[in-house]
Amino acid sequence: MANSARALPPLLLGLLLMSAPGALGANAGLVARITDKGLEYVTREGLVTLQSELHKIMLPDFTGDFKIKHAGHGQYEFHSLDIRSCELLGSALRLLPGQGLTFTISDSFIRVQGKWKVRKRFLKLQGSFDLQVKGITLSVNLLLGSQPPGRPTVTASSCSSYIRDVEADMSGNLGWLLNLFHSQIESKFRRVLESKICEMVQKLVNSDLQLYLQTVPVTTEMDSFASIDYSLMEAPRATAQMLDVMFKGEFFNHHHHSPVAFVAPVMNLPEEHSQMVYFAVSDYVFNTASLVYHEAGYLNFSITDDMIPPNSNIRLTTKSFRTFVPRLARLYPSMNLELQGVVVSAPLLNFTPGNLSLAPQMEIEGFVLLPSSVRAPIFRLGVATNVSAMLTFNTSKITGFLKPEKVQVELKESKVGAFNVALLEALLNYYILNTLYPNVNDNLAKGIPLPLLKHIQLCDPVLQIHKDFLFLGSNIQYKRV
Repeated sequence: MANSARALPPLLLGLLLMSAPGALGANAGLVARITDKGLEYVTREGLVTLQSELHKIMLPDFTGDFKIKHAGHGQYEFHSLDIRSCELLGSALRLLPGQGLTFTISDSFIRVQGKWKVRKRFLKLQGSFDLQVKGITLSVNLLLGSQPPGRPTVTASSCSSYIRDVEADMSGNLGWLLNLFHSQIESKFRRVLESKICEMVQKLVNSDLQLYLQTVPVTTEMDSFASIDYSLMEAPRATAQMLDVMFKGEFFNHHHHSPVAFVAPVMNLPEEHSQMVYFAVSDYVFNTASLVYHEAGYLNFSITDDMIPPNSNIRLTTKSFRTFVPRLARLYPSMNLELQGVVVSAPLLNFTPGNLSLAPQMEIEGFVLLPSSVRAPIFRLGVATNVSAMLTFNTSKITGFLKPEKVQVELKESKVGAFNVALLEALLNYYILNTLYPNVNDNLAKGIPLPLLKHIQLCDPVLQIHKDFLFLGSNIQYKRV
């Protein structure tokens, strides 16, 4: 099948994956919504494929016997039938509450060319003909469902087509042949073509469209240990206003997919219709990501003296710390230090209208690197900071950027006596602002991919921040290949 003939399946499937109800249950981490504007776009683009497929319909030969007054008996054959052109008008894609979608076409026409033969005893006549098939209507219902492991399914639950009129033009002055066509062949031809149209549509839906559904990611791998679960929570739901799909939207570790201790919030989506599609992405998606990366130790870090710029006045040595921790230098003269930082718990992203923030809590432990390669613990610090977040999205992904404020350091425990942590605070601010968060932002810039169909891209993006979720509006574009 030609690549251009695959436009309808992805675009129809795009509907299945881009819609959501006004208020959803707590188990949906990501929901999507398609508007009337999106349905109109899919209808326009889908006609390209349908017209291409109509050209491929193989019409059978029509043969039989005839009897004409004053001419007697004979045999006829209409063969080499070929659909030369078609024009599909009055198309629409509408919601079918409780089932899925209804795709209709009305007042369309097809032009068919072919050849004819007539035999009567030893007499043989032949020529060509041209048929105008007018007033074609088509209606097909698309039943939407889901199957393990959470993939969407689609079947053509019903299909009907009707042809209002057929006009024939035969080569030569053969009025009797036209009468033969209308009296014996036309109704048969109409029934066959109506059946062939529905047969073609059934194949597109149950084969091509269903196969294209497999391009919807049930899981999307992020890196060597984390993936996103984009399985459907239930079958797509059609209402009178919208088509709904609920995705789990949960990060998990490849090696142990353990249950999450919290649930996704209910999202009350605003009534927006200016874009073709809308995605609502709850804080559940981001916070399960935080949980997975925290458990993997992704935000833990270590600072040694060789990581500090050579021109820095602050060194990670006992000598550099001598002025404000004299006992440290006496106990461990001229030795290097190491700081090890851990995030106490997974930092949760907080969504408030127009604002995203998080407040990670860290602990940093200081060690002396002894000549024996043993590390001797000397102090433990508590580190707190507020971080503002900015999220954007492009043609297929949500990307992010974190901007931390100045860290605040508190001495939790010391084996070398009480001391002023101001110098350490300056060192940690330098490292966190110039090394730790830039590394995190580099990874956030890679983005979280949205569950899109193959060849579907987003354009004209609009982003809103609501309580507990992001609301992403976009138009869609199918990239033909």
